[in-house]
Amino acid sequence: MELFQDGPVAAGVAASHPATAEAGLRILRAGGTAADAAVAAVLATCVAETVYTGLGGGGFATWLDAATGEVTCLDFFVSVPGTDGDRAAGPMTSVDVFFGGVPQVYAIGGASIAVPGVPKGCAELHSRWGRLPWHEVVRPAYELAAEGVALPAAHALTLEPLAPALAWGEGAAVYAPGGRLLRAGERLFHPGLANALAAFADQGPELFYTGAYAGLTVDTVRAAGGSIGPEDLASYRVLETPVDEAPLASWRVLARHDLNRTVDTIAALPAGLPELPRPDRAVALAAALRDRGRQKIGDTTNVSVVDADGNACVVTTTMGLGAGVWLPGLGINFNSMLGEGELLTDDLAPGRRMSSNMCPLVVRDQSGNLVVAAGSAGASRIRTALVHTLLGVLLDGLDLPSATARARFHVVDDTAHAEPGIPRDELAALAAAGWHVKQWPALNHYFGGVTAVGAGGAAGDPRRGGVGLLL
Repeated sequence: MELFQDGPVAAGVAASHPATAEAGLRILRAGGTAADAAVAAVLATCVAETVYTGLGGGGFATWLDAATGEVTCLDFFVSVPGTDGDRAAGPMTSVDVFFGGVPQVYAIGGASIAVPGVPKGCAELHSRWGRLPWHEVVRPAYELAAEGVALPAAHALTLEPLAPALAWGEGAAVYAPGGRLLRAGERLFHPGLANALAAFADQGPELFYTGAYAGLTVDTVRAAGGSIGPEDLASYRVLETPVDEAPLASWRVLARHDLNRTVDTIAALPAGLPELPRPDRAVALAAALRDRGRQKIGDTTNVSVVDADGNACVVTTTMGLGAGVWLPGLGINFNSMLGEGELLTDDLAPGRRMSSNMCPLVVRDQSGNLVVAAGSAGASRIRTALVHTLLGVLLDGLDLPSATARARFHVVDDTAHAEPGIPRDELAALAAAGWHVKQWPALNHYFGGVTAVGAGGAAGDPRRGGVGLLL
């Protein structure tokens, strides 16, 4: 087995849309830090990747400071509304979304909207670790919003099952103009979004929390049956969260503690994993990655950036399926996280943060040097996608594009869902160990969407139309 050999990490950007990656690379070329470039790319996702995310959503970020070696995890995920205490949410709207050919019920509408965190999260990253002026960091997204962007084929495939939620209400004119869903290569355009980004560039995040858009948000959400109030918005804060750490062979993986316990899963892998034959490794990996419960669509995206100084910034964001409630005339769809049943934990209360499977991470060598900066989309498959990719790079000596594109398997209860391309002896070992193997006909966005930058290059997952660009 060829173990990965550490080496310098080139500056670059990886994302799930060419326009997103180009926005980040443009900022790196202008002398921006990894945080500057990541913020520019995240804001670009709010224009180009609105099938997955938007300014009305939330997320998490992991920052590695090359000078100090310190790793910081920020939580700007959505919080539960209701701190104002003057409005009870009404009923949600149920929609059927087909996932794996099976209809699943999701809930959207005003009552599904939690307090968004993306505007404040982007501003926090910039204020802590940015270098360029704020308006310069916002400009690439503004320019994209003014013209619109081409919808990648992978995004068009995702749009099809999500259409009952995304092309609902005001979203119909955006995602299904003329009554037909957008197809690959056609222009995705959000009327008014450029104006919103221009105001964001001028006024900063308070525009959304205490400024002009705060009152508009409250009025819009409450008119749609939600409960977000002025105090919910004004009291929202970006949080710094503990950093989990686990060994993977001779490397260290660092990330937040996510709902699916990615770092704990890595720590539970056998210590002798690098020496195991691949079939035996597959069985050990399946046991560690076992997932339980009904699988749902993961409407998420990720940006990974490394700058010329060796700093890394990985940001994962989502808006669920989208609530189908839009800020009037501003092209911003709100999240539907309160309609995501698997995220509704017993401890939820007004002002509390919701849980998430998102897990932006970094990997360091024994000397503390960066090896990989990576994150993934895919709900409960985020953990699966990240672990498979890291094993491909660190244990099998693959470059990042090859490791990201390589076939994966994901286990649910007693079934191993496998993409084509997994060696037959590994599938046989899984079957012999008692797993029912379900083979999929092609690579599929169900299996996540990794974007990563590291010593093995830069890569965006082909399952999501991703790209990796080096400076």
